[in-house]
Amino acid sequence: MLMYEEKEESIYNLIPKICTLKEHKRRHMSKFRRLVLEELTRNRAPCKTLGPFKVQTRPPDRFLKKHEREPRVPEKRIFKYPDAEHKKPPVPKPDERPVMGLRTTKNLITTNALENIHSAPKVPARNVVDTRHGDKMALEPSGLEPRYLHKKDYGRNPDYLDRRREDTKKAQDEYDAYVAEHFRKGSMRRLSAEEREALIEGLKDNWEQVQHDFLMLSVTVDTPGKMAHKEKMELELKQLEKDVELLETHKTIYVAN
Repeated sequence: MLMYEEKEESIYNLIPKICTLKEHKRRHMSKFRRLVLEELTRNRAPCKTLGPFKVQTRPPDRFLKKHEREPRVPEKRIFKYPDAEHKKPPVPKPDERPVMGLRTTKNLITTNALENIHSAPKVPARNVVDTRHGDKMALEPSGLEPRYLHKKDYGRNPDYLDRRREDTKKAQDEYDAYVAEHFRKGSMRRLSAEEREALIEGLKDNWEQVQHDFLMLSVTVDTPGKMAHKEKMELELKQLEKDVELLETHKTIYVAN
């Protein structure tokens, strides 16, 4: 049943009312909007499935001919081996005979004797026999001969070590000057051995307490609160271990006032 509410007549209804526009809140705009649009249109292209709307046709005088779309075979080329210029001459044919009757006036015996007299003696290869059956190998790559002893720079420090030593010394001198300047100004002081030992013992006690609390945790970590608490305790243990290692490694420690 529809109910109609009848408005009563009143003189106040004649007064013009000011219309107020309702302000709408700004619509939320995601910061991933551009990435979503890129992913949506990444593998898409217009007319990718069914092709373009209108295909450009050939003119009547350029109709499709027979075998026009078949792959064309390249033109024939004369094959030539890459080492054809270094090939030996072919074997002479049966009807080819060499030139006969040629003689030389060169005394081959005397020539060979002079070449052997004036030639340098052949240096024998330096080999090493490693089995009783006479198996041998070259001496130089075998590692049995001290090759590095005969080098010019044998026994000398490499250049990069000298440069590294100079850089380390320069950095240490700059650090010492920096510490001396702060000592002069009174802004730094050196920890005594007793203070350093007390600090190390305190850190170790804190580590043992945190380790005890860590071992008392439940075996099952199935809630976000438990996971966050466990990660926090692991970070505390690692930080305490780093601090103890730092204090034990460095004997001299300066503290700013």
